[in-house]
Amino acid sequence: MKEQIGDMSVQDSPFARKLSAFVRLSKDDLLVISDLYRRRRDFDVGSDMIHQGQTNQSAYVLASGWASSYKILIDGTRQIVDFQIPGDFIGLRSVLFRTSDHNVEPITPVQASEVHQRDLLDAFTRTPRLATAVLWAASRDEAMVVEHLVDLGRRSASVRMAHFFLELGARLRLVGMANQTGFDCPLSQSLLADALGLSAVHVNRVLRELREAGMLTFQKGKVVYDNYEALTEFAGFDRNYLDHNGPLLP
Repeated sequence: MKEQIGDMSVQDSPFARKLSAFVRLSKDDLLVISDLYRRRRDFDVGSDMIHQGQTNQSAYVLASGWASSYKILIDGTRQIVDFQIPGDFIGLRSVLFRTSDHNVEPITPVQASEVHQRDLLDAFTRTPRLATAVLWAASRDEAMVVEHLVDLGRRSASVRMAHFFLELGARLRLVGMANQTGFDCPLSQSLLADALGLSAVHVNRVLRELREAGMLTFQKGKVVYDNYEALTEFAGFDRNYLDHNGPLLP
């Protein structure tokens, strides 16, 4: 019988689907993942899950909903570092470093599983394969941060936007929430501005340019790839850094 998380089997959960991109999860791996899911919490929009500077902070496995990780600058402005989607492990650094270096805030209602440091260490002891898969996920997240630095430092606003939506779509496809035609997206233009280093007015202008070029439409919470191939070429998007080509470990 399959282990269950509510109405969903552990094997079909976004977290397991994500880790399966690197490791073929065994029955023992799935049992350990099931244990990580046992402490469920709900978070409302605007209620931080993690606070910068907080000590002894738990991590979370995001089961449903979207969140953003961000830092507040000395002048009160916000820089969004990344968006978290179902299947993401949130706050791993906060557990390992003991003190959180950023904030995490839900941008939709979120359900997540709270993971304490002891839970994580016990899980890695029971199944080193799972530890390897989580290390892969953390390494992939680091590779995305590198791309985001290139976005902010060298890519034009329109290329930056195109690359962002292609990366986000690839992440969502991995957990069964997107296809090559597009995906549902709850992000506002204000959130996009804080993530991409643009003003809200500039975001609106760039989205209009991409739509008029026949490559991408983002309206009413839906991203549509009007011409996926042209958008990929325009953005210079090479998804190899996401390493979604199937399990490396049997």
